[in-house]
Amino acid sequence: MGRYVLRRLLQLIPVFFGTTLLIYWLVWAVPGDPFAGKCGERACPDSYIQFMTDKYHLDDPWPIQYLYYMGHLLTGDFGQTFGGREISEIIAQAYPNTLKLALVALIIEAIIGLTAGILTGLRRNGFLDNLVLVSTLFLLAIPTFVSGFLLQYLLGVQIGIINPTVSSGAPINELIVPGFVLGSISMAYVARLTRTSIAENSRSDYVRTAVAKGLPQRRVVGVHLLRNSLIPVITFLGTDLGSLMGGAIVTEGIFSINGIGREVYRAIVTKESATVVGIVVVLVMVYLLMNLLVDLLYAALDPRIRYE
Repeated sequence: MGRYVLRRLLQLIPVFFGTTLLIYWLVWAVPGDPFAGKCGERACPDSYIQFMTDKYHLDDPWPIQYLYYMGHLLTGDFGQTFGGREISEIIAQAYPNTLKLALVALIIEAIIGLTAGILTGLRRNGFLDNLVLVSTLFLLAIPTFVSGFLLQYLLGVQIGIINPTVSSGAPINELIVPGFVLGSISMAYVARLTRTSIAENSRSDYVRTAVAKGLPQRRVVGVHLLRNSLIPVITFLGTDLGSLMGGAIVTEGIFSINGIGREVYRAIVTKESATVVGIVVVLVMVYLLMNLLVDLLYAALDPRIRYE
């Protein structure tokens, strides 16, 4: 196991550099004047432009800029915005709110999605099965911004049982509805994936053998059927955490959550490329580590899987 973890960690290194290189090139390739609007309605003085150009190596080709950036990043320095604010400070303030929102969404989609998938997988072609299939299709068809605005208006404005906007501290109780909105589409995928996996594995030989031995149904389902059926679901849930954090920009905008999604949007609008790259680098690291964690969970779910 230790050798496998070390090998996977070494494999993450080229993936990390490759993704950061691609992200940096995409941000660098965005056309426009990086100093537009930085000095209000007036054009920035030539002295300011020259100072900022020298400071951020803007005259150098983008590969050279990338090497400078990675040199600072590997020492823990995410750089500064054009206004002189530390990007690490922006991430430290916004990241916890997005992480809490993504975790709430992940928990909601896991609980509801797994429950619906298990029940429909064990009782196929019944009323509950058809109801879940129709409901998940409905969730998949509605964009996040539509469901977000609808729930915000109905529950926050009309009924008044929630705050239409989340307070600055982003308490967990205020993130339940935004979390449901953020995880609604993934919840539908989890339910359908769980149902399909259970329906397929329920016809497997090892399940038939367990039933033939006279084992209680609870043990057949809980020990033999679920552990193997949950492997693809765990894969989806593990990688979905990074996707939820990266895709939270719409939900954070609707509910006024001060998270990294809003910071990325602001940075794109104001052409703060260093902020965009810094935040996306953090998301890439989360995504890679979650993939490693999912791989390690496979052995716990399926004893046939062994890592050499």
